[in-house]
Formats: sequence, C-alpha cells, structure tokens
Amino acid sequence: MFDFEKLTVYQKAKEFNSHVRIFIKTSDLDRTTNDQLRRAAFSVVLNIAEGAGRFTNPDKRNFYIISRGSVFECVAIFDVLQDEKAMPQEQYKRFYTQAEEISKMLFAMIRKLG
Repeated sequence: MFDFEKLTVYQKAKEFNSHVRIFIKTSDLDRTTNDQLRRAAFSVVLNIAEGAGRFTNPDKRNFYIISRGSVFECVAIFDVLQDEKAMPQEQYKRFYTQAEEISKMLFAMIRKLG
C-alpha cells in the first residue's frame, strides 16, 4: 500500500471525485464546464497522491496547496452552475460540504508542513 492511500483526505477526495464524475455524466453541461470540472476534481486527488510521495516538507506542502486550489476551483464552478440553475440546490450543498471538509483537512496539512 502506498502512503497516500492511508490518508483520510485522499479517501474523501476520491469519493468527491467519484460524485463529481457521476454528476457530470448525468448533467447537461457544456463541454468546457464539463472538462474543467472533471479535471479540477481529479486534480484534488492526484495532487494529494503526488504530494505524499515527495521527500521534503516544502515539496509536499506545494502539492497540497495545489490540491486545495483545485477544491476552490470546483466550488467556484458549482457556484456558477447554481447561479445558472444548472444544478439543484441540494446537490450544490452536498458538494459544497464535501469540498469544505477536504479544504479544511488540506489546510491543516499545509499548516503542519509550513
């Protein structure tokens, strides 16, 4: 087992990514939004994994910062979709709650390494 697989934040990011992919498949999003959201959600997961594999704290921290930025990007997309009525309010709230939890966990990891 790789170290990143043991991280709770990684497991939560994977779950978030899975829910985003289901949302994308079942929604009528334009191609650009679809691609941007898919890539941002995937980036959260991948940067946690890559950061965990780095040897120095500053290097790890950098990847966790990038991952957290991708969480923010997802939330911004959801916010726009909510404004455009392209996403139900309840679904927006679920994604927002998941993203907020992941963001807080990443922030704690970033502070610890900083």
